[in-house]
Amino acid sequence: MKVAVTGAHGFVGRHVLARLAARPGLQIVTASRSARPTSAVADWPHVQLDVAAPSADDYDRLGRPDALIHLAWAGLPNYLSLHHFASHLGEQYRFLAGLVRAGLPSLLCTGTCFEYGMQSGELREGQPTDPTNPYGHAKDALRRQLEFLAATAPFQLSWCRLFYMYGDGQPASSLYTQLQAAAQRGDASFRMSGGEQLRDFLPVTAVAEYLAELGTRPGGAGVVNVCSGRPAAVRSLVEGWLLQRGWSMALELGHYPYPTYEPMAFWGSSQRLLSLAGPPLSPHRIEPAKESP
Repeated sequence: MKVAVTGAHGFVGRHVLARLAARPGLQIVTASRSARPTSAVADWPHVQLDVAAPSADDYDRLGRPDALIHLAWAGLPNYLSLHHFASHLGEQYRFLAGLVRAGLPSLLCTGTCFEYGMQSGELREGQPTDPTNPYGHAKDALRRQLEFLAATAPFQLSWCRLFYMYGDGQPASSLYTQLQAAAQRGDASFRMSGGEQLRDFLPVTAVAEYLAELGTRPGGAGVVNVCSGRPAAVRSLVEGWLLQRGWSMALELGHYPYPTYEPMAFWGSSQRLLSLAGPPLSPHRIEPAKESP
């Protein structure tokens, strides 16, 4: 089986490649806007592709893969930028539709929990979507467009809604990376929000494992939450990281306001994910520290 991965240089892409490489019998092709692959993707054939400027021969250049794991999306983590729907949504659809019409039989795309909008509590795939920020709106619109396309073109679609991730290689603006950098500097304290919001976190290694499994299974999975299924307070998660890593820092809680584009408490249902892919093969999760009585 030949599998192509777009966005192969990115945070998630590098981990997905590592999981695919551990699976026997796969031919892997990487693709990104960069002409020169990093060491993380140097072991496989690499194709320079630009989603914003698709070519009629893109599918041929990728080697006509049996499946595409599509991770490329520009402009993150600025979820509020209008470019997500003003320009990038159309670019994404034209690129993917071109591959499907050229013969791509199976496509996995990553969506986002922001497609659910301001709905609180446990989020299930069958709930109506109601995105309230430009990024969530663009992702949800792309999913709908691809579902319309799938009704007329013979390809299998898996739409994997990602929740919150952490791990090596994460952008500098992320909570985990900022905490790690503060510890390496020897900071005495770490500024953060109040930390009372409940979120659904998975290590990127577990997310990558699920994407590799769903992206190479026969048939399309449809919409799937890629999540832990367990709510965790952000403060508790940070305290767990400090405890496990042996980092000694006081938390300056309440320094930053809570984001206005997401509810205070939401997490994903993992029931469908587990029925399709089972639990992760290795113990990835860093458990949050228990609250003091």
